[in-house]
Amino acid sequence: MRILIIEDQENIAKLVKDGLEAEGFAVDYVLDGEAGQLRIELSHQDYDLILLDLMLPKKDGIEICKFVREKKINTPILMLTAKDGIEDITAGLNVGADDYLVKPFSFQVLIARIRAILRRPKVSLPVKLEAQNILLDITAKKLFKNNKEIKLTLKEFNLLEYLMRNPNRVLNREQILSNVWDFSFDSFSNVVDVHITNLRKKLGDKTGKILETVHGVGYKINA
Repeated sequence: MRILIIEDQENIAKLVKDGLEAEGFAVDYVLDGEAGQLRIELSHQDYDLILLDLMLPKKDGIEICKFVREKKINTPILMLTAKDGIEDITAGLNVGADDYLVKPFSFQVLIARIRAILRRPKVSLPVKLEAQNILLDITAKKLFKNNKEIKLTLKEFNLLEYLMRNPNRVLNREQILSNVWDFSFDSFSNVVDVHITNLRKKLGDKTGKILETVHGVGYKINA
């Protein structure tokens, strides 16, 4: 899952980004309302959730939320506000925010709110994915091959999940990086290749029968 944070206090944005990445999310942030609205308009399909601060320079969260919903962009929005007045909260919900959280907030509460929103997708995503003789249990965060569990790191799990949600589809490195790492990750990095190699070792997939390399393009998982 990939999250966009629109928050003008960079120390808060970085803190939330680090915490969410430790939970397995890919996270980007921008620091003003105009940049945030433009990012949503151009790249909303890349994000599963937007954390939107109410008070922003150049354009506030209410304006952004209203614009996004008028554009028929349905990405869930969790509004962050330092104002706990009923009028401010109601205004955010009335223009299309899915939920709100008052600052300062507990990180555990933020995670709980995010997960509650993501449990309500417009299209229900399967919680178990299969390809050949492997099964990925999304809820339990476990991988099985021939009914035997294989231990994965968090990034290996997220990479495999992304590939398995796009079976038989060739995904290039930029697509993988932007969905499993973050928007600004160095596209010349070999981190994808390293993780693919590690996954193949753990799967016993020396010939690439499951995780196939499509030379000059990227990778795909053969279902």
